[in-house]
Amino acid sequence: MEETKRYIQSFLSQKKIDISSDKAALFAAFASSEKNVNAVKIIQENQKMIMQNWILKNRIDDILTQTVSIPNGTVNKKYQAKIDFNTLGWNDIISFEIKGLENTGLEFNQNDELIGIPEISGDLKIRILFRIEGEPEDSVLNEKILTLIINPDPKSLWKNLESDKSDPFWKPDNVAVLDKFLDKNIVIASKRGRSHANAGSFREDDFAFKNLKQIGWSVLAVSDGAGSAKLSRKGSDLACNSVVQYFEENLNAEILKEFDQVLAEHHQKVTDETSKKISHFVYQNLSKAAHFAHQKIEEFAIKSETELKNFHATLIFALVKKYDFGYAILTFGIGDCPIGLLNKELTEIKLMNWLDVGDFGGGTRFITMPEIFQSDKFSTRFGFKLVDDFSYLMLMTDGIYDPKFVVEANLEKIEKWNEFLEDLKGKNDDGIKVDFDKENTEIAQQLSNWMDFWSPGNHDDRTLAIIY
Repeated sequence: MEETKRYIQSFLSQKKIDISSDKAALFAAFASSEKNVNAVKIIQENQKMIMQNWILKNRIDDILTQTVSIPNGTVNKKYQAKIDFNTLGWNDIISFEIKGLENTGLEFNQNDELIGIPEISGDLKIRILFRIEGEPEDSVLNEKILTLIINPDPKSLWKNLESDKSDPFWKPDNVAVLDKFLDKNIVIASKRGRSHANAGSFREDDFAFKNLKQIGWSVLAVSDGAGSAKLSRKGSDLACNSVVQYFEENLNAEILKEFDQVLAEHHQKVTDETSKKISHFVYQNLSKAAHFAHQKIEEFAIKSETELKNFHATLIFALVKKYDFGYAILTFGIGDCPIGLLNKELTEIKLMNWLDVGDFGGGTRFITMPEIFQSDKFSTRFGFKLVDDFSYLMLMTDGIYDPKFVVEANLEKIEKWNEFLEDLKGKNDDGIKVDFDKENTEIAQQLSNWMDFWSPGNHDDRTLAIIY
């Protein structure tokens, strides 16, 4: 009764009607009448209903206008993102549905996660239909729109135009081979870079190898043609094949007899004398092979009536033999392509050459440059290692080195090489695996497939040769 009286008095006061003391009895009777008590009750119930409705509407509006960020996705790349109701403060949502994921490759799972592999690009509109606590069960569901941006697959934006097969210096855009190398296997893949494929230009990298069975040695050469040189694809081809040709024609049993003896002595006991003789042999024979490659390119340039610089190409090569006491590995390198030797236990890496970076401000040296043979650094371009055994000997162009090792210093870190091996063996975004089982006959194609890895800004030719 008192509550009704206070309510009516307050109402009248808002209308500027005050109850004087002489009207107190009249007002008491008025406020206590059944009709007015019921009227106040109805008013209060309606006010309460209005308040509840406002609270619901306001809460729904808060949810509808709340900013919800979802990570962007990429077509053909695994996607996973959680729409965390607790974090968003949506604990009062008692029922909901997710719409708009049809034909997108995505789904919303029981853990409140958007998962899948997006199949289409664009701004996907995801509709969340929901009802909050307090709303009638038969009420129309509220609708909140979330925008999920799916970027196109970067690979799909690049064209893959065939190179001109009628060109006199044409070579296949992609090559992959598996063969024997001494008592080990060798797998090599060389793939035209996306930047070249996009323009329909040529693969500039090249390689060559040969088992010189009569003398028990094997040779492997890899070259990266300079992008700025218009005939570098021929320069890299000549560089690699000239090295193989030189050793085929000039290494013989007579020359190697003394070296074999020195190596045996060196294996028994390392002395200044044996080290000196080995260094002399390495320098004499490998420098002649490098010079022979230079001469062959120079002769070709003269014959073609074009400048030597048009054939600019780097060159790395390894000459290897297996002895009863281990493997002799002789190397040469000019340019920015590394040669890495990993021991059997994968605990040590020996970088068999230094790269032409740093001192030259990033400027690469090429086998076509006559001045390299007169440089006081020329003698440091040769490497030698005698090991009981090894797990991998790898030669690669910068199309592999740049995205996978990034900086030169990483080439001397065993942990980086082990990461690289894990990558090759399937620990990568695409899940592509290269199986180094010696019985695996599919490894060349596997390596070629692996070379399609995506690395922003790295679209150069890729060549990787692995003796294992």
